[in-house]
Amino acid sequence: MTRRWTDWAIAAGVAASLVVAGVGRPVATLEPLGYALLAASGLALVARRSHPRAVLAATGLTALGYQAAGFDVPVIAFLFAVYATMRAGHHVVTIAGSVLMVAALPLAVLLSPRDLSTAEAFAQGRDVLQIAWLVAAAAAGEALRQAEKRADEAERTREETALRRAGEERLHIARELHDSLTHQISVIKLQAEVAVHLARKRGEDVPDALVAIRDASREATRELRATLEALRDDTDYHGLDDVPDLVHRAKTAGLDARLTVEGRCDDLPAAVDRTAYRIVQESLTNVARHAQAATATVHIDHRPDALVIRVDDDGTATPSGIPGVGLQGMRERVTALGGRLDAAPRTGGGFRVHAELPVVQP
Repeated sequence: MTRRWTDWAIAAGVAASLVVAGVGRPVATLEPLGYALLAASGLALVARRSHPRAVLAATGLTALGYQAAGFDVPVIAFLFAVYATMRAGHHVVTIAGSVLMVAALPLAVLLSPRDLSTAEAFAQGRDVLQIAWLVAAAAAGEALRQAEKRADEAERTREETALRRAGEERLHIARELHDSLTHQISVIKLQAEVAVHLARKRGEDVPDALVAIRDASREATRELRATLEALRDDTDYHGLDDVPDLVHRAKTAGLDARLTVEGRCDDLPAAVDRTAYRIVQESLTNVARHAQAATATVHIDHRPDALVIRVDDDGTATPSGIPGVGLQGMRERVTALGGRLDAAPRTGGGFRVHAELPVVQP
């Protein structure tokens, strides 16, 4: 809502300044039309965020109109529109519209009721729209677009880093729980079951406390296993269907990334599907941050008994150049599924991550 009111305020301010600038300059017979075109030129800017190309066309046409009506007022609104279209990333449209405007302005001045020579018309056209103004407006729009793009990329990177660190912390907690609790509970459960078995074998009464210990240890084992699974799982699910988005984001970041897929398997185990995504994600992240690579290829092969993932790059990273936490996390995921992971430099240069995940889980 605040941005909308700001847009209206800017549009109204530009419209008012154009109308004020036109006071005392018009040819009397065309005065109402000229003032209307001046006001419309400024007010059109209210839509410059949502429809920048339409605003560029509208401000250009209204500027030509009030010049033809005899108002030699600078085309301020058109410069705002050039800035907006360049900021929106419409480079070709901005350049083409600017060239057409520069060429058409002298013709509009010649059509005005004022008695001007061709040289004077071209001079006035140059005065109301100087090339330097156009270049400055376009440069400002492009500079802000690049700054916003870098800010968005930085924010996305921070979010991905936070999510990855949270995942790593969950895995760390899961390992700690496994090491510190699972073994002890298993020992208690085993001893209680043996004691119950021996008591029954001898025909002795089994103490209720011993039965309660056995049952409680069984329940604790189940709950601990469920807790570990929850800690190991990500809060949001990503699988092979999301890999094209990873490749697209890598391209957006400047890496020439390509994806090839062989075969198709619609009933992959969820753990395999999720692990495959994380392998590709971690590999492309390492390529972008550490490998100094220009290209990367992601190859996914659906085989009858396994899912094979291969990520190659042409960078200069060595095994020590890959973050230990990232590689360790990939190995843990793959090993937990009974698969195999190799990460090493390629013979012809670059680096390769090769993983094989069994699709039939034990």
